[in-house]
Amino acid sequence: MIYFMETNTDKELFLKLRNGNEPAFEELFNKYYASLCLFALQFLHDHAMAEEIVQGIFVKIWSKRKQLEIGSSVKNYLFFSVRNQCFNLLEHEKVEKRHVRQNLSAPTDQPDPDSCFLEIGLMQRIEQSISLLPEKRREIFMLSRQHGLKYHEIAVRLNISIKTVEAQMGLALKQLREMLKDYRDLM
Repeated sequence: MIYFMETNTDKELFLKLRNGNEPAFEELFNKYYASLCLFALQFLHDHAMAEEIVQGIFVKIWSKRKQLEIGSSVKNYLFFSVRNQCFNLLEHEKVEKRHVRQNLSAPTDQPDPDSCFLEIGLMQRIEQSISLLPEKRREIFMLSRQHGLKYHEIAVRLNISIKTVEAQMGLALKQLREMLKDYRDLM
């Protein structure tokens, strides 16, 4: 007679993890860690950063396990979390590089502290506003603005029509303009 070890479903593991069950957390970690790292590597092209992102996601899951609600599948939640963290990191690096370029080409005069605070507030508000876009609209916006993809490239990548990409970009820009109207004079 052969006995098969019954494996927990992801949902069962997550429910146990929410109650502080460390073996359930370890099982979930071991099940997805490698594939999540490979997924992150596609965006970051840096093994250490990919691992850091994935480890950070699991640390966040453990530390916020009691408040965490996962509506979709656990697997989808993990992959979307990694993707979003990668996008956030890439956007942050892009902003830092732009700042470095601006600072290198800027005159040597001391910057006005008030304008620095306004600029930091504006950048935070922009990031916050982008994060409030509906998920698919945010993904299309980020692929266009952050990754520089053309509308037809986005349509192919996401398996949607170019018209859908155009419509979602129009809605994203309209929504962002509305959310950032207080900063219109600064921009």
